[in-house]
Amino acid sequence: MSSLLITNADVVNEGCRFEADLFIEDGRIAAIGNDLQSRGADRVIDAAGRLLIPGMIDDQVHFREPGLTHKADFASESRAAIAGGITSFMEMPNSQPPTLSLELLEAKHARAAEVSHANYSFYLGASNDNIDAIRGVRTGQCCGVKVFMGASTGNMLVDDEQTLDAIFADSPLLIATHCEDTPTILANEAEYRQRYGEDVPMSAHPLIRSEAACLASSSRAVELARRHDARLHVLHLTTARELSLFSPGPVAGKRITAEACVHHLYFDARDYAEKGTLIKCNPAIKRPEDRDALLAAVSEGRIDVIGTDHAPHTLEEKAGTYFKAPAGLPLVQDALPSLFEHVHAGHLSLETLVQKTSHDVADCFGIEQRGYIREGYWADLALVEMAAPYTRTRDQVLYKCGWSPFEGRQFHACVITTILNGEVAYEHGRLNDQVRGQRLEFRPNR
Repeated sequence: MSSLLITNADVVNEGCRFEADLFIEDGRIAAIGNDLQSRGADRVIDAAGRLLIPGMIDDQVHFREPGLTHKADFASESRAAIAGGITSFMEMPNSQPPTLSLELLEAKHARAAEVSHANYSFYLGASNDNIDAIRGVRTGQCCGVKVFMGASTGNMLVDDEQTLDAIFADSPLLIATHCEDTPTILANEAEYRQRYGEDVPMSAHPLIRSEAACLASSSRAVELARRHDARLHVLHLTTARELSLFSPGPVAGKRITAEACVHHLYFDARDYAEKGTLIKCNPAIKRPEDRDALLAAVSEGRIDVIGTDHAPHTLEEKAGTYFKAPAGLPLVQDALPSLFEHVHAGHLSLETLVQKTSHDVADCFGIEQRGYIREGYWADLALVEMAAPYTRTRDQVLYKCGWSPFEGRQFHACVITTILNGEVAYEHGRLNDQVRGQRLEFRPNR
Protein backbone atom coordinates (compact mmCIF):
# COMPACT_ATOMS: atom_id res chain seq x y z
CA MET A 1 0.00 0.00 0.00
CA SER A 2 1.18 3.54 -0.74
CA SER A 3 1.89 6.10 1.97
CA LEU A 4 -0.05 9.32 2.40
CA LEU A 5 0.67 12.56 4.25
CA ILE A 6 -2.12 14.95 5.23
CA THR A 7 -0.79 18.35 6.26
CA ASN A 8 -2.27 21.35 8.09
CA ALA A 9 -5.50 19.56 8.98
CA ASP A 10 -8.02 21.01 11.46
CA VAL A 11 -8.45 17.76 13.40
CA VAL A 12 -11.56 17.03 15.50
CA ASN A 13 -11.00 13.96 17.66
CA GLU A 14 -11.71 12.74 21.20
CA GLY A 15 -13.24 16.00 22.36
CA CYS A 16 -10.40 18.19 21.04
CA ARG A 17 -9.80 20.37 18.01
CA PHE A 18 -6.24 21.03 16.90
CA GLU A 19 -4.05 21.53 13.84
CA ALA A 20 -1.85 18.57 12.89
CA ASP A 21 -0.29 16.50 10.13
CA LEU A 22 -1.06 12.80 9.72
CA PHE A 23 1.31 10.30 8.16
CA ILE A 24 -0.44 7.15 6.90
CA GLU A 25 1.40 3.98 5.96
CA ASP A 26 0.20 0.43 5.22
CA GLY A 27 -3.39 1.57 5.72
CA ARG A 28 -2.87 2.84 9.26
CA ILE A 29 -2.14 6.13 10.97
CA ALA A 30 1.61 5.94 11.60
CA ALA A 31 2.13 9.39 13.12
CA ILE A 32 0.17 12.44 14.27
CA GLY A 33 2.14 15.62 14.83
CA ASN A 34 3.55 18.78 13.30
CA ASP A 35 6.02 19.18 10.47
CA LEU A 36 5.85 15.58 9.25
CA GLN A 37 6.85 16.51 5.69
CA SER A 38 10.19 14.77 6.11
CA ARG A 39 8.43 11.39 6.11
CA GLY A 40 8.62 11.23 2.32
CA ALA A 41 5.07 10.09 1.53
CA ASP A 42 3.99 8.89 -1.91
CA ARG A 43 1.30 11.56 -1.88
CA VAL A 44 0.66 14.74 0.10
CA ILE A 45 -2.76 16.32 0.67
CA ASP A 46 -2.76 19.88 1.97
CA ALA A 47 -5.83 20.05 4.23
CA ALA A 48 -5.44 23.69 5.26
CA GLY A 49 -8.78 25.19 6.22
CA ARG A 50 -10.56 21.83 6.28
CA LEU A 51 -11.78 19.60 9.07
CA LEU A 52 -10.31 16.13 9.39
CA ILE A 53 -12.58 13.72 11.25
CA PRO A 54 -12.85 9.94 11.63
CA GLY A 55 -15.07 8.46 8.96
CA MET A 56 -18.64 7.88 10.13
CA ILE A 57 -19.45 4.32 11.21
CA ASP A 58 -23.09 3.66 10.34
CA ASP A 59 -24.63 1.12 12.71
CA GLN A 60 -27.82 0.60 10.71
CA VAL A 61 -28.27 0.28 6.95
CA HIS A 62 -30.39 -1.80 4.57
CA PHE A 63 -28.43 -2.36 1.36
CA ARG A 64 -31.05 -4.85 0.02
CA GLU A 65 -28.71 -7.62 -1.07
CA PRO A 66 -29.59 -10.42 -1.64
CA GLY A 67 -33.06 -10.56 -3.13
CA LEU A 68 -34.08 -6.88 -3.39
CA THR A 69 -31.33 -5.58 -5.64
CA HIS A 70 -33.69 -3.60 -7.89
CA LYS A 71 -33.66 -1.10 -4.99
CA ALA A 72 -29.98 -1.21 -3.96
CA ASP A 73 -26.95 -3.46 -3.59
CA PHE A 74 -23.71 -3.54 -1.62
CA ALA A 75 -21.70 -1.91 -4.41
CA SER A 76 -24.05 0.97 -5.21
CA GLU A 77 -24.89 1.94 -1.65
CA SER A 78 -21.34 1.62 -0.32
CA ARG A 79 -20.22 3.98 -3.08
CA ALA A 80 -22.82 6.50 -1.93
CA ALA A 81 -21.72 6.01 1.67
CA ILE A 82 -18.07 6.71 0.80
CA ALA A 83 -19.11 9.88 -1.06
CA GLY A 84 -20.82 10.97 2.16
CA GLY A 85 -17.86 10.30 4.44
CA ILE A 86 -19.20 7.00 5.83
CA THR A 87 -16.33 4.51 5.90
CA SER A 88 -17.95 1.53 7.67
CA PHE A 89 -21.47 0.12 7.81
CA MET A 90 -23.39 -2.55 9.69
CA GLU A 91 -26.13 -4.02 7.51
CA MET A 92 -29.52 -5.35 8.56
CA PRO A 93 -30.85 -8.89 8.06
CA ASN A 94 -34.23 -8.26 6.38
CA SER A 95 -33.08 -9.13 2.89
CA GLN A 96 -34.49 -12.05 0.85
CA PRO A 97 -33.86 -14.57 2.23
CA PRO A 98 -33.54 -12.98 5.68
CA THR A 99 -30.17 -13.46 7.37
CA LEU A 100 -31.28 -15.94 10.02
CA SER A 101 -28.35 -18.39 9.93
CA LEU A 102 -24.57 -18.33 10.22
CA GLU A 103 -24.32 -19.67 6.67
CA LEU A 104 -26.28 -16.73 5.26
CA LEU A 105 -24.17 -14.35 7.35
CA GLU A 106 -20.98 -15.69 5.82
CA ALA A 107 -22.46 -15.48 2.33
CA LYS A 108 -23.07 -11.77 2.88
CA HIS A 109 -19.53 -11.25 4.14
CA ALA A 110 -18.14 -13.07 1.11
CA ARG A 111 -20.17 -10.95 -1.29
CA ALA A 112 -19.19 -7.71 0.44
CA ALA A 113 -15.51 -8.69 0.23
CA GLU A 114 -15.91 -8.74 -3.55
CA VAL A 115 -17.86 -5.53 -4.14
CA SER A 116 -18.12 -3.25 -1.08
CA HIS A 117 -16.39 0.12 -1.30
CA ALA A 118 -16.67 0.61 2.50
CA ASN A 119 -15.82 -1.54 5.51
CA TYR A 120 -18.65 -3.87 6.50
CA SER A 121 -20.31 -6.13 9.01
CA PHE A 122 -23.74 -7.72 9.24
CA TYR A 123 -26.40 -8.47 11.83
CA LEU A 124 -27.77 -11.92 12.49
CA GLY A 125 -31.55 -11.65 12.39
CA ALA A 126 -33.83 -13.05 15.07
CA SER A 127 -37.08 -14.85 14.40
CA ASN A 128 -39.51 -16.89 16.46
CA ASP A 129 -37.67 -20.09 15.55
CA ASN A 130 -33.90 -19.50 15.25
CA ILE A 131 -32.83 -19.28 18.89
CA ASP A 132 -30.23 -22.02 18.36
CA ALA A 133 -28.49 -19.95 15.69
CA ILE A 134 -28.47 -16.95 18.04
CA ARG A 135 -27.01 -19.00 20.89
CA GLY A 136 -24.30 -20.29 18.58
CA VAL A 137 -23.04 -16.96 17.17
CA ARG A 138 -19.64 -15.76 18.33
CA THR A 139 -17.69 -12.49 18.45
CA GLY A 140 -16.49 -11.56 14.97
CA GLN A 141 -19.14 -13.51 13.08
CA CYS A 142 -21.46 -10.51 13.11
CA CYS A 143 -21.88 -7.11 14.77
CA GLY A 144 -24.94 -8.09 16.79
CA VAL A 145 -28.36 -9.75 16.84
CA LYS A 146 -31.23 -7.74 15.33
CA VAL A 147 -34.67 -8.18 16.88
CA PHE A 148 -37.75 -6.68 15.25
CA MET A 149 -40.03 -6.12 18.26
CA GLY A 150 -42.49 -4.46 15.92
CA ALA A 151 -44.10 -4.88 12.53
CA SER A 152 -41.71 -6.27 9.95
CA THR A 153 -41.72 -8.36 6.81
CA GLY A 154 -41.48 -12.10 6.37
CA ASN A 155 -40.47 -14.23 9.33
CA MET A 156 -38.69 -11.52 11.30
CA LEU A 157 -41.30 -10.17 13.73
CA VAL A 158 -40.42 -11.69 17.11
CA ASP A 159 -43.69 -11.64 19.03
CA ASP A 160 -43.43 -14.89 20.98
CA GLU A 161 -42.81 -14.00 24.64
CA GLN A 162 -40.80 -17.14 25.41
CA THR A 163 -38.56 -16.54 22.38
CA LEU A 164 -37.97 -12.91 23.34
CA ASP A 165 -37.09 -13.95 26.86
CA ALA A 166 -34.65 -16.57 25.56
CA ILE A 167 -32.95 -14.08 23.21
CA PHE A 168 -32.36 -11.57 25.99
CA ALA A 169 -31.21 -14.33 28.34
CA ASP A 170 -28.91 -16.21 25.96
CA SER A 171 -27.63 -13.96 23.13
CA PRO A 172 -23.83 -13.96 23.27
CA LEU A 173 -23.72 -10.60 21.46
CA LEU A 174 -25.27 -7.15 21.57
CA ILE A 175 -29.02 -7.15 20.88
CA ALA A 176 -30.24 -4.34 18.61
CA THR A 177 -33.99 -3.76 18.60
CA HIS A 178 -36.59 -2.11 16.40
CA CYS A 179 -39.21 -1.09 18.94
CA GLU A 180 -42.83 -0.55 17.86
CA ASP A 181 -45.83 -2.33 19.34
CA THR A 182 -47.66 -4.14 16.55
CA PRO A 183 -51.13 -4.50 18.21
CA THR A 184 -51.20 -0.74 18.84
CA ILE A 185 -50.24 0.01 15.23
CA LEU A 186 -52.82 -2.42 13.81
CA ALA A 187 -55.57 -0.85 15.89
CA ASN A 188 -54.57 2.61 14.68
CA GLU A 189 -54.44 1.43 11.06
CA ALA A 190 -57.95 0.01 11.35
CA GLU A 191 -59.23 3.29 12.77
CA TYR A 192 -57.71 5.38 9.97
CA ARG A 193 -58.73 2.94 7.26
CA GLN A 194 -62.32 3.15 8.47
CA ARG A 195 -62.11 6.94 8.34
CA TYR A 196 -60.25 7.40 5.02
CA GLY A 197 -60.26 4.07 3.20
CA GLU A 198 -57.08 3.75 1.13
CA ASP A 199 -56.57 7.52 1.00
CA VAL A 200 -55.05 7.97 4.45
CA PRO A 201 -53.05 11.23 4.45
CA MET A 202 -49.32 10.94 5.10
CA SER A 203 -49.74 13.36 8.01
CA ALA A 204 -51.42 10.48 9.87
CA HIS A 205 -48.28 8.33 9.76
CA PRO A 206 -46.86 9.50 13.12
CA LEU A 207 -50.31 9.00 14.65
CA ILE A 208 -50.62 5.46 13.32
CA ARG A 209 -47.01 4.49 14.15
CA SER A 210 -47.62 6.40 17.33
CA GLU A 211 -45.71 7.57 20.38
CA ALA A 212 -47.62 5.01 22.43
CA ALA A 213 -46.58 2.18 20.09
CA CYS A 214 -42.92 3.19 20.37
CA LEU A 215 -42.95 3.65 24.13
CA ALA A 216 -44.70 0.34 24.85
CA SER A 217 -42.15 -1.63 22.84
CA SER A 218 -38.98 0.19 23.92
CA SER A 219 -40.10 -0.06 27.56
CA ARG A 220 -40.51 -3.80 27.06
CA ALA A 221 -37.02 -4.12 25.56
CA VAL A 222 -35.42 -2.19 28.42
CA GLU A 223 -37.30 -4.28 30.99
CA LEU A 224 -36.08 -7.51 29.39
CA ALA A 225 -32.51 -6.23 29.21
CA ARG A 226 -32.50 -5.23 32.87
CA ARG A 227 -33.98 -8.54 33.96
CA HIS A 228 -31.34 -10.57 32.10
CA ASP A 229 -28.46 -8.05 32.25
CA ALA A 230 -28.39 -8.19 28.45
CA ARG A 231 -26.41 -5.81 26.26
CA LEU A 232 -29.20 -3.86 24.56
CA HIS A 233 -28.97 -1.22 21.82
CA VAL A 234 -32.33 0.39 20.98
CA LEU A 235 -32.40 1.70 17.43
CA HIS A 236 -33.96 4.85 15.93
CA LEU A 237 -35.66 6.53 18.86
CA THR A 238 -38.29 9.02 17.70
CA THR A 239 -40.14 10.33 20.76
CA ALA A 240 -39.36 12.57 23.71
CA ARG A 241 -41.15 10.20 26.07
CA GLU A 242 -38.85 7.27 25.31
CA LEU A 243 -35.76 9.23 26.34
CA SER A 244 -36.46 8.76 30.05
CA LEU A 245 -35.68 5.04 29.60
CA PHE A 246 -32.00 5.84 28.97
CA SER A 247 -29.24 7.32 31.09
CA PRO A 248 -27.20 10.37 30.09
CA GLY A 249 -23.44 10.33 30.13
CA PRO A 250 -20.51 8.53 28.47
CA VAL A 251 -21.14 5.27 26.62
CA ALA A 252 -18.39 3.47 28.55
CA GLY A 253 -19.88 0.94 30.93
CA LYS A 254 -23.46 1.26 29.71
CA ARG A 255 -25.41 -1.96 29.31
CA ILE A 256 -28.32 -0.21 27.59
CA THR A 257 -27.62 2.26 24.79
CA ALA A 258 -29.74 4.16 22.27
CA GLU A 259 -29.48 5.41 18.71
CA ALA A 260 -31.09 8.28 16.85
CA CYS A 261 -31.12 8.56 13.06
CA VAL A 262 -30.23 11.50 10.85
CA HIS A 263 -33.70 11.89 9.32
CA HIS A 264 -35.41 11.95 12.72
CA LEU A 265 -32.96 14.68 13.74
CA TYR A 266 -33.54 16.72 10.55
CA PHE A 267 -37.17 16.34 9.46
CA ASP A 268 -40.35 16.70 11.52
CA ALA A 269 -44.08 16.17 10.95
CA ARG A 270 -44.44 19.50 9.13
CA ASP A 271 -42.35 18.07 6.27
CA TYR A 272 -44.99 15.51 5.27
CA ALA A 273 -46.82 18.30 3.42
CA GLU A 274 -43.86 18.72 1.05
CA LYS A 275 -42.23 15.28 1.04
CA GLY A 276 -45.19 12.91 1.50
CA THR A 277 -44.29 9.23 1.15
CA LEU A 278 -40.65 10.15 0.41
CA ILE A 279 -40.15 10.54 4.17
CA LYS A 280 -42.38 7.63 5.18
CA CYS A 281 -40.27 5.47 7.48
CA ASN A 282 -40.73 3.18 10.47
CA PRO A 283 -40.71 4.37 13.17
CA ALA A 284 -42.26 7.56 11.87
CA ILE A 285 -40.84 11.06 11.79
CA LYS A 286 -42.80 12.81 14.52
CA ARG A 287 -43.45 16.25 16.04
CA PRO A 288 -41.00 19.18 16.07
CA GLU A 289 -40.89 18.81 19.87
CA ASP A 290 -39.74 15.20 19.52
CA ARG A 291 -37.03 16.18 17.02
CA ASP A 292 -35.78 18.91 19.35
CA ALA A 293 -35.77 16.52 22.33
CA LEU A 294 -33.71 14.01 20.34
CA LEU A 295 -31.13 16.67 19.49
CA ALA A 296 -30.87 17.68 23.13
CA ALA A 297 -30.49 14.01 24.13
CA VAL A 298 -27.59 13.61 21.70
CA SER A 299 -25.77 16.48 23.37
CA GLU A 300 -26.30 15.15 26.90
CA GLY A 301 -25.27 11.60 26.00
CA ARG A 302 -28.71 10.08 26.57
CA ILE A 303 -28.50 9.07 22.91
CA ASP A 304 -25.20 7.30 22.33
CA VAL A 305 -25.04 6.77 18.58
CA ILE A 306 -26.24 8.49 15.41
CA GLY A 307 -26.96 6.21 12.44
CA THR A 308 -28.94 6.40 9.21
CA ASP A 309 -31.28 3.40 8.86
CA HIS A 310 -30.61 3.88 5.14
CA ALA A 311 -33.45 1.95 3.46
CA PRO A 312 -33.98 2.70 -0.24
CA HIS A 313 -37.04 2.02 -2.37
CA THR A 314 -37.73 2.98 -5.99
CA LEU A 315 -39.74 6.08 -6.82
CA GLU A 316 -42.36 3.84 -8.40
CA GLU A 317 -42.78 1.99 -5.11
CA LYS A 318 -42.89 5.24 -3.15
CA ALA A 319 -45.63 6.58 -5.46
CA GLY A 320 -48.22 4.25 -3.92
CA THR A 321 -51.00 5.23 -1.53
CA TYR A 322 -50.37 5.35 2.22
CA PHE A 323 -50.78 1.63 2.85
CA LYS A 324 -48.95 0.58 -0.33
CA ALA A 325 -45.93 2.91 -0.25
CA PRO A 326 -43.07 1.15 1.57
CA ALA A 327 -41.31 2.72 4.55
CA GLY A 328 -37.68 3.75 4.27
CA LEU A 329 -35.39 6.49 2.95
CA PRO A 330 -31.99 6.51 1.17
CA LEU A 331 -29.68 8.51 3.46
CA VAL A 332 -25.98 7.58 3.54
CA GLN A 333 -24.76 10.11 0.98
CA ASP A 334 -26.23 13.07 2.87
CA ALA A 335 -26.04 11.86 6.47
CA LEU A 336 -22.95 13.83 7.54
CA PRO A 337 -23.88 17.01 5.63
CA SER A 338 -27.31 16.97 7.30
CA LEU A 339 -25.67 16.60 10.72
CA PHE A 340 -23.32 19.51 10.03
CA GLU A 341 -26.44 21.64 9.59
CA HIS A 342 -27.05 21.18 13.33
CA VAL A 343 -23.50 22.39 13.97
CA HIS A 344 -24.13 25.49 11.86
CA ALA A 345 -27.38 26.10 13.75
CA GLY A 346 -25.66 25.74 17.13
CA HIS A 347 -27.59 22.60 18.15
CA LEU A 348 -24.57 20.28 18.16
CA SER A 349 -20.86 20.83 18.68
CA LEU A 350 -18.34 19.44 16.23
CA GLU A 351 -16.90 17.34 19.03
CA THR A 352 -20.32 15.80 19.80
CA LEU A 353 -20.98 15.07 16.13
CA VAL A 354 -17.71 13.12 15.89
CA GLN A 355 -18.37 11.40 19.22
CA LYS A 356 -21.77 10.11 18.14
CA THR A 357 -20.92 9.12 14.56
CA SER A 358 -17.52 7.51 15.17
CA HIS A 359 -16.07 7.19 18.69
CA ASP A 360 -19.19 5.98 20.48
CA VAL A 361 -20.19 3.63 17.64
CA ALA A 362 -16.79 1.92 17.85
CA ASP A 363 -17.04 1.67 21.64
CA CYS A 364 -20.68 0.58 21.66
CA PHE A 365 -20.03 -2.33 19.30
CA GLY A 366 -16.44 -3.09 20.32
CA ILE A 367 -15.02 -2.38 16.86
CA GLU A 368 -11.30 -2.95 16.75
CA GLN A 369 -8.96 -0.04 15.88
CA ARG A 370 -11.44 2.17 14.11
CA GLY A 371 -13.56 5.19 14.95
CA TYR A 372 -10.70 7.35 16.27
CA ILE A 373 -7.76 9.30 14.88
CA ARG A 374 -5.04 7.46 16.79
CA GLU A 375 -1.60 6.20 15.90
CA GLY A 376 -1.83 2.52 14.97
CA TYR A 377 -5.53 2.71 14.04
CA TRP A 378 -6.84 2.15 10.53
CA ALA A 379 -6.91 5.39 8.55
CA ASP A 380 -10.66 5.81 7.93
CA LEU A 381 -11.05 9.57 7.55
CA ALA A 382 -13.16 12.34 6.04
CA LEU A 383 -12.01 15.81 5.02
CA VAL A 384 -14.85 18.32 5.30
CA GLU A 385 -15.17 21.84 3.94
CA MET A 386 -17.38 23.66 6.45
CA ALA A 387 -18.22 26.62 4.19
CA ALA A 388 -19.03 25.05 0.82
CA PRO A 389 -22.80 25.53 0.39
CA TYR A 390 -24.62 23.49 -2.21
CA THR A 391 -28.14 22.27 -2.93
CA ARG A 392 -28.76 18.54 -3.27
CA THR A 393 -30.10 17.77 -6.74
CA ARG A 394 -31.20 14.48 -8.19
CA ASP A 395 -28.44 14.32 -10.78
CA GLN A 396 -25.86 14.15 -7.95
CA VAL A 397 -27.49 11.15 -6.27
CA LEU A 398 -25.45 7.91 -6.24
CA TYR A 399 -28.08 5.56 -4.81
CA LYS A 400 -29.37 2.85 -7.10
CA CYS A 401 -32.92 4.07 -6.46
CA GLY A 402 -31.92 7.43 -7.95
CA TRP A 403 -33.44 9.91 -5.49
CA SER A 404 -32.87 11.56 -2.10
CA PRO A 405 -35.30 12.96 0.48
CA PHE A 406 -32.92 15.94 0.78
CA GLU A 407 -33.44 17.10 -2.82
CA GLY A 408 -33.90 20.85 -2.88
CA ARG A 409 -32.30 21.31 0.56
CA GLN A 410 -29.15 23.37 0.98
CA PHE A 411 -26.20 22.15 3.01
CA HIS A 412 -23.37 24.34 4.28
CA ALA A 413 -20.71 21.63 4.72
CA CYS A 414 -19.40 19.26 2.06
CA VAL A 415 -17.36 16.06 2.28
CA ILE A 416 -14.37 16.75 0.02
CA THR A 417 -12.27 13.60 0.49
CA THR A 418 -12.84 10.18 2.06
CA ILE A 419 -9.91 7.95 2.98
CA LEU A 420 -10.56 4.25 3.54
CA ASN A 421 -7.89 2.04 5.10
CA GLY A 422 -5.29 4.61 4.10
CA GLU A 423 -6.39 4.92 0.45
CA VAL A 424 -8.13 7.88 -1.15
CA ALA A 425 -11.54 6.42 -1.97
CA TYR A 426 -13.36 9.64 -2.87
CA GLU A 427 -12.07 13.07 -3.80
CA HIS A 428 -13.76 16.18 -5.21
CA GLY A 429 -16.77 14.32 -6.53
CA ARG A 430 -14.90 11.35 -8.00
CA LEU A 431 -14.87 7.82 -6.59
CA ASN A 432 -11.92 5.47 -6.81
CA ASP A 433 -13.73 2.27 -7.74
CA GLN A 434 -10.59 0.19 -7.16
CA VAL A 435 -10.76 0.67 -3.39
CA ARG A 436 -12.46 -2.09 -1.40
CA GLY A 437 -13.54 -2.21 2.21
CA GLN A 438 -12.51 -4.68 4.89
CA ARG A 439 -14.49 -6.86 7.24
CA LEU A 440 -14.84 -5.17 10.62
CA GLU A 441 -13.27 -6.92 13.60
CA PHE A 442 -14.78 -6.84 17.10
CA ARG A 443 -14.04 -7.23 20.77
CA PRO A 444 -16.67 -9.02 22.89
CA ASN A 445 -19.63 -6.64 23.33
CA ARG A 446 -22.00 -8.76 25.44
